[in-house]
Amino acid sequence: MSSLGLVARALKSAHRSLRETTFRRWNRDLPFADLLLDRWERARRLGFGHGASIYDSSCVFGNVTVGDHTWIGPNTILDGSGGLTIGSYCSISTGVQIYSHDSVTWALSGGRADYEHAPVSIGDCCYIGPQAVIAKGVRIGEHSVVGTHSFVNGDIEPYTIAVGAPCHPIGHVVVHSDGSVDLQYDREPAGSADPSVVPHSIAVRRGGLNPADFHTVRE
Repeated sequence: MSSLGLVARALKSAHRSLRETTFRRWNRDLPFADLLLDRWERARRLGFGHGASIYDSSCVFGNVTVGDHTWIGPNTILDGSGGLTIGSYCSISTGVQIYSHDSVTWALSGGRADYEHAPVSIGDCCYIGPQAVIAKGVRIGEHSVVGTHSFVNGDIEPYTIAVGAPCHPIGHVVVHSDGSVDLQYDREPAGSADPSVVPHSIAVRRGGLNPADFHTVRE
């Protein structure tokens, strides 16, 4: 057998062993790179905060700063070409794209205009839902929720629930001293046929994020 064939056989054997071990221990099946490589080690190598992790499938460009215990999900884009700061205890869900530059005027001008850059910052304790896109120059305040598939092209105040394209606020986050969380909505969530179910058109959910409340937003 050729040396290339031996390498291929060794890789297949390693893949099978890692896949079986991972499935047996954690009941999950991942791509080979994510089975083989350590998410926490990659985060340390990139200079991210203590306990942060980032999948191998995530792309990182430019100057990106990430705080402690933040989880960067698979297939994400962190563009720090204009500067990107993400706080501690954030959840950056699968497929999120965060840009601190764009090439709109460059493309429209036939290359005569330069790329445009502006820093992005995400405060501590934020949840960014799957497939959300965050444009350059945006600031997201601490303890905020951005719903799935949202397009964020403007600032979001701290303790805000925001969804949509373009992203807009629909409620507020209340964090209690014991760590419990209320999500308070400024209008009735989708699926509630009886307005009397939600006093004064404000819905309160205790104990965590309920994606079903985000109207057209889906996990």
